[in-house]
Amino acid sequence: MNNRMWTKHMDDVFGILSRFTLAGLLCTAFAVSANAGPREQAKLIHDRIAGVPPSSAVMADLESAMQGTNPQCATYGAGITGAQCVAYIAMDNMNFYNVTLKNFAAPWTNRDQSVFVPLNDYIATVIGMVRDDVPFNELLSRDITYIGRAGVVPAGPSANNNNHYEQLEANNVNLRDDLVVAAQSSVNGLPSSATAGVMTSRAASEAFFVAGTNRAMFRFTLLNHLCNDMEQMHDPALTPDRIRQDVSRSPGGDSRLYLNNCIGCHTGMDPMTQAFAYYNYDEATGALEYTQGNVQPKYFNNDLNFPQGYRTPDDSWDNYWRRGQNAYLGFDPGLPGSGQGAKSLGEELGNSQAFAACQVKKVFRAVCLRAPENAGDRSEVDNIISTFRSSGFRMKQVFADTAVYCMGQ
Repeated sequence: MNNRMWTKHMDDVFGILSRFTLAGLLCTAFAVSANAGPREQAKLIHDRIAGVPPSSAVMADLESAMQGTNPQCATYGAGITGAQCVAYIAMDNMNFYNVTLKNFAAPWTNRDQSVFVPLNDYIATVIGMVRDDVPFNELLSRDITYIGRAGVVPAGPSANNNNHYEQLEANNVNLRDDLVVAAQSSVNGLPSSATAGVMTSRAASEAFFVAGTNRAMFRFTLLNHLCNDMEQMHDPALTPDRIRQDVSRSPGGDSRLYLNNCIGCHTGMDPMTQAFAYYNYDEATGALEYTQGNVQPKYFNNDLNFPQGYRTPDDSWDNYWRRGQNAYLGFDPGLPGSGQGAKSLGEELGNSQAFAACQVKKVFRAVCLRAPENAGDRSEVDNIISTFRSSGFRMKQVFADTAVYCMGQ
């Protein structure tokens, strides 16, 4: 056996061993969680949320919390259980912010959905909103961002580069203590009315507003924050009057492809992506560009594919999914279902039942290391969603409730 063959053989062996080892560790963890005493369960909750074991002093706090004798628990809210208090103590650990939440949000910021990306303004905003219990349904609409405390790193926040956040990460700055809230408009220079939470963050703009037709921003927002991709939203029964000119009505010379496939996504997507008509990520300047009152030229790319199609006049949008099969997403009846610009679209999406359910399911996977898989899981997820919506969209509550449930399984 030559060296190359030997190397490949050993790689295969180690790969198999690694998979068995991981499976064994997970099985052991779940077995321990189901049969552990209060001390062990408290440690498991802490480890799963913070990602690191507790110090001796913290372990003592966790034990007293489980026993209902820790006065610190009262600071987390009235009626909190011992196990919930353990989860909140775990969320005081800086690693919950620097590691757990960073890895939680990182895949939402790039097209590859990779966790291996530098800290950026999108991730920092998620971390800060969770830390401060900012209503999470405002993630897609609020004029908000989080930056490092003044002077904590040499580079200041910039609309043109990511240096500030990369330095925060490189210097292992404690994000629990050294992130501060700021108006996003004060950093990226947009009018406050044009900001739309993480959708108009620099990181999201670079990933989803670059080139193309701005449909990527809508598709990845739907995927990351309503937990549905366009294939699940396919509905060919809606009115196709807002489908843009670049969509051929006879792709490859066959109109059946359009009538049975293309139309199902574009009837709902195109009227809503009109909200982004004034946005573009400028690769030359490295910044988000906003041209109020002037539709970006990208909206007229390939307009000769079907000149009779819809030609975007402004940034007004309509949600056709409020009727038909996609009404199950549960859009808020108190909102009009139409508007102008990204902010109002973010409000429409962020106040839907699907948005709330998506956040809870993502936390469940992050904390329980699996998706909800049985009737008990699904029932508990429904309970956590209901609490999430009724308690002001507090993500800490979701992490706490999910950790307590999973440790009892």
